[in-house]
Amino acid sequence: MIHPTSVIETGAVLGQNVKIGPFCYIAANVVVGDNTVLESHVVLKGPTVIGKGNHFYQFTSIGEDCQDKKYKGEPTELVIGDNNVFRENCTVHRGTIQDKGVTRIGSNNLFMNNTHVAHDCVIGDNVIFASGAQSAGHVHIGDWAILGGMSGIHQFCHIGAHAFIGGGSIVVKDVPPYLMAHGAHAVPAGLNVEGLKRRGFSADAILEVRRAYKEVYRKGLTVQEALDALAEKAAEFPEVKAFTDFIANSSRGIIR
Repeated sequence: MIHPTSVIETGAVLGQNVKIGPFCYIAANVVVGDNTVLESHVVLKGPTVIGKGNHFYQFTSIGEDCQDKKYKGEPTELVIGDNNVFRENCTVHRGTIQDKGVTRIGSNNLFMNNTHVAHDCVIGDNVIFASGAQSAGHVHIGDWAILGGMSGIHQFCHIGAHAFIGGGSIVVKDVPPYLMAHGAHAVPAGLNVEGLKRRGFSADAILEVRRAYKEVYRKGLTVQEALDALAEKAAEFPEVKAFTDFIANSSRGIIR
């Protein structure tokens, strides 16, 4: 179903059972997957590829040119997975050639009203951006992470899987997996234990993650000393390895 007031440019590709409400605009270089819904006043620009079952609410702007002053009109991309929800006034921008030229969003994510995903971001699966959460350019966010309302992520920061960022927080360094963080600037606030339980982490895995957290955040060790102390447990528990690998690969440094 396509409302007669909407504009679909020649060259746009629509999958099966796509529903397009009034006053929407889809540019020629956009691919929209099956069972996707555009409510009204939705703008899709590109090059953009959108998977199946996505739901765009009114006044979302998806695939627009980025707000980086270095951008000179290069044909960069946006790639979106399946079953994402983009609520009112959500904005997502394409990438830049200064990075890999593509912004990527996984599947089963929720972007609440007034959220923003900037150029070159990489968003995993099952992520929640609460109302007003904003990610600057080149941000990477792992699976199952939650950004609280009105939180802001500085460019190039990485947020680990299962992390929880408190409402109103400003993140200027990397947040390792499993952590809760809050404040401006954000600091560690323990582990997201309830989230790990809900997602099926075993009691043993959660215990070892707790111990790993203490090595990094409670014993006064340097980051390298903590990583060295955790090497044996990382080899035994993949949950700990994900934690230590993230820290070892951090280029901005982690919150402490």
